[in-house]
Amino acid sequence: MSFYDLLRRAKRGSKGKTRSTKALPFDAQREFFTSSYYSSQISNQTYSSLDTMATSKLFLGGLPELINKIIQYFRNDFSTLHSCILVNRLWCRVAIPLLWEDPFSIPTKNYDFIEIYLHNLSECDKKELEEYGIVEESISSSTLFNYPRFIKCLNTHKLICSVEKWNVNSSNSCSTFNQISNSTRLISKLLFKTFIESKVNLHSFEFEMTIDNDHDYFNDTIELILQNPNFINNIKNLKFSKRVANITDRTKVDSFLLLLSSKCNSISTLHFKFKRRSEDLFIENFLSRIINLQQNLKKILFSYKTPPLHHLLSSLKNSNCSNTLKTIIFHNVNFRNIIIFKEVFEHLNVLDSVHIHYCYSLSTEFIQQIVDITKPFKLRTLFLSKLFEIKSFQLLLQKSGDYLENIGFGSLTSYELKQQLFELIEEYCTRIKFLKLPGFYNSQSINMAFNLIKNIGKNLNYLSIHFYKFGVLDQHDEEVNKLNSLLLQELGQILPPKLEYLNLSLMINSNDFEIFLKNSQNTFIKKLLIRNKMEMSDEKDNLEIDGENNILFYLENYIMKKKRVHYLAFKEDYVKKSDLFFSKDLVKKFESYNIKIRSYDDLNINSYEYIKEMY
Repeated sequence: MSFYDLLRRAKRGSKGKTRSTKALPFDAQREFFTSSYYSSQISNQTYSSLDTMATSKLFLGGLPELINKIIQYFRNDFSTLHSCILVNRLWCRVAIPLLWEDPFSIPTKNYDFIEIYLHNLSECDKKELEEYGIVEESISSSTLFNYPRFIKCLNTHKLICSVEKWNVNSSNSCSTFNQISNSTRLISKLLFKTFIESKVNLHSFEFEMTIDNDHDYFNDTIELILQNPNFINNIKNLKFSKRVANITDRTKVDSFLLLLSSKCNSISTLHFKFKRRSEDLFIENFLSRIINLQQNLKKILFSYKTPPLHHLLSSLKNSNCSNTLKTIIFHNVNFRNIIIFKEVFEHLNVLDSVHIHYCYSLSTEFIQQIVDITKPFKLRTLFLSKLFEIKSFQLLLQKSGDYLENIGFGSLTSYELKQQLFELIEEYCTRIKFLKLPGFYNSQSINMAFNLIKNIGKNLNYLSIHFYKFGVLDQHDEEVNKLNSLLLQELGQILPPKLEYLNLSLMINSNDFEIFLKNSQNTFIKKLLIRNKMEMSDEKDNLEIDGENNILFYLENYIMKKKRVHYLAFKEDYVKKSDLFFSKDLVKKFESYNIKIRSYDDLNINSYEYIKEMY
C-alpha cells in the first residue's frame, strides 16, 4: 500500500465513513473529530512527493526515525496531521505532539481542547472550578498523553481569548458577564499552573497586552512565573506587545520584565511592539537590558506606532549581538529624530537582511544616514505608504537595489512620481520576488506597471494588484471601468511562466476575465486569488455558475478543467454569501480536479506576516 493510499484511507476514516478509531485513545479521537477546521483534503502533490519514500516497513510501524521526519514535514498542515493520528499508534504518537505545540494559535471554531487540559488539574483546582458551574463530568476523565507537556509556544492574549470563547460556549444561559469573566480569569491562571507543573520546554513566549483584560488576567499568572523562573529561562523567541492604555498597577509587570532582563539570555528572536505612553520609558529600559543580555540574538522586530526607537537602537550598538544579528524588521516605525542609524549599523557585522515596511519619516536626512553606511546595507523589503523625495529614493536604490526582494506602494503617489519610481526600480532592482501594486491613475500608469512586471519577471514569484483610483473605487466612473478592462485584457500576456501567488482585486467584467485567462494559459499559478469588486445588476444570495457570462464559468473551464492552479480563492463583493469557499457543491467540484479551495481572507498574504515568516 502506498503512502497516498494509506493517508487516503485515514482521511476517509476521519469523516466517519470506513475507518475505525477504537484503537486510539478517546482524547485523540475526540481531539480529531470535534475540530471543524481540519476538513480540507490533502493535495495529490503532497502524496506524490512522499510516495517515493514509502516502504512496507513504514506502514507496519517500522523505521520510526523516518516516520518522524516525514510527519515533521507536515508541522503546519493540521489537516494532514489529524489524518496521521488515525493510521496507527506510532503515527499517532508522532503527530499528536505537533498538534499540541501551539493549539491556541490554530484557526478553529472549536475550543474543546481546553477540557482536555483541565483533566490535569488537581482535585482542589477542579473543586474551585465547580464554583463557576464547570463540573468534573465535563472534563476528560482520562487521557493517554500528557498534553500540557507538548506545549512549545504560548501567546498570553490568544490563550485568554481561547479560554473565553470556550467558556462562553460552555456556560449556561443564566451565566452573567462577571461570572464568565471571573471563570475565564481563573482557568487562564490554572492553565499556566498546569504548564509550569508539567515542566514544559517552552520555545516561544509572547506577552501581549492588546486589551485591558490581558493585563488584569495575566497579572494573576505573573506570580506563578516569578516563583518558577525556569518556565521561561530557555525561551528562544520573545514578543513583548503593549497596546493598552497606561497600566494602573505595573508592579508585577515590572517584576516580570526584571526576570526576563536578568535570566533569559538565549533568545534568538525578539519582537517589540507598543504604543508610546508616559510610563513606557521605564519598560523601554527593561527591553534594552533584555537586548544587552543576549548571547545569540539573530533577529529583532520593531513595531511601533510612535517613537521612541532611539533607546533600543542604541542597545544594538552596545550589546553582544554585533556578530550574531542577521535580520532587522521595522514595521510601522516612525524614524523621526533618529540620528544614530548609521552609527548603530556600522557595528552590525553579519547583518544580512533589513526590512522597512510601511514606516514613517523617511526624510532626506534619514536616507542619507543609510547611504553613508560604509558597509553594504542589505535592504530586502521596502513597502511605502507614500513616496519620499525622489532623489533620496534614487540614492537608496543605488545603495541597496541589488538586495531588494519585496516592494510595494500606497495609492497616493502621484503619476509623475510613480513613473520615476518604476524607472528607478527597473534600473537598480533585479531580484524582486514580491510586488504589490495598488492604485492606477490612467492607462499610462498601467503600461508602466506592465513594463516593470516584464523587466523583473525572471525572479517574480508573488504579485498582488489592488485597483482603486485616488484611494476610492467608483463603480460608475467610466474611466475606472475602462482601466480595469485594460488591465485584465493585457495582464495575461506579460505574466512570467510560473507564479507562486497572484492576487487580483478588481472590478471584473466576465468577458475581460475570459481574455485574461486565455492570455495567461502558459502561466502556472500555485495560488490564485480573485476578488471581484464589480457591482451586480441584480443582487444574488449565492455564488453560482449560471451560463457563460459568469466568472465562475470561466474559472471552471480555464482553471479547473486545465488544472492550472493548486489553490484557488474567489470572492464577489456584492453577493451575500460572497466567498466560493462556502459553496459546498462547487468546492467539491473543484476539488475533484485536485484544486484546493480556500477562503479569500485565508489565502490572502499579509505582507508583514510574509516577511516575518520568510526571513
